[in-house]
Order: sequence, then structure tokens, then C-alpha cells
Amino acid sequence: MPVVGDTAPDFDLPRDGGGSISLSSLRPKNVVLYFYPRDDTPGCTKEAIAFTGLGAEFDAANTQVIGISKDTVAKHEKFIAKHELGVALASDAESDVCEQYGVWVEKNMYGKKSMGIERATFLIDGTGSVVQVWRKVKVPGHAEAVLEAARAL
Repeated sequence: MPVVGDTAPDFDLPRDGGGSISLSSLRPKNVVLYFYPRDDTPGCTKEAIAFTGLGAEFDAANTQVIGISKDTVAKHEKFIAKHELGVALASDAESDVCEQYGVWVEKNMYGKKSMGIERATFLIDGTGSVVQVWRKVKVPGHAEAVLEAARAL
């Protein structure tokens, strides 16, 4: 699991709209990498809409926002169309990237244990270094906090 100061693990994942997206291909842009459990669930939808709403401001801060979940590209595209999202969504179907970032964890809901994605965000600078990490994210106000951190780079 990368911590502040580490080089962020690179990846190459299929993304909405076809093709793939990799961390290294975005340099020297800063990158907000946010991991979320599932498309079209209440918290995940609010988070994606919040990042979309601040899209122009992230662009002005030279920062690309990428959401990652295990959902398929087809599900991502339906999610984007339904909510008019403006963030890139990548599919980590095998959860390899989730594991590299330490967000594939055991969850306990109503006494039932299962594996799932912990909502987490990583801010990565233009050299590929992790500059800030948010774990166990609460959605309200999160996108705004990430934007403030991105502007400070």
C-alpha cells in the first residue's frame, strides 16, 4: 500500500470510451486516483457527481481525476451516461490495482464478512509520487478537500 512519498504503482486499465488509461501516460499531470466500491450506488454516485462538478477546477490545477472500481467498462459507460459524469472510469476487474493500492479489504456488513473496495483517494503529483492519501473516505466535502490539495501542488 503506497504512503505519502512513495512512487505510485503504475497501471494500465481498460477505461470508458474504449482504450486504456495508465498512470505513466498522464505525466506531467497530477492525478487524483479514487477507488470506489460500485457504480450507481448512492455514495459512489454522489462522489462521482462531486468530482464531475469540480472538473474545470481540477483541469485548471493540471489534475486528471480517475475513478477505479471492479465494474466492467460497459457498466462504467452506463453509469457515466445516466449521471452525465465527466470523470474517467477505469475497470480493475481482477482487482490487481486495488490490491497494489491496499484498498481490496475485508468488509463486515451486518455481521457478514466479504471482500470489497475501501473508498480511498490518492493524490499523485506529476512525477508519480504519492503526495496525499485519504482512507475510509466519507463523501460529503471530499472532492472539495482533494481539489484544495491539488491546487497546493
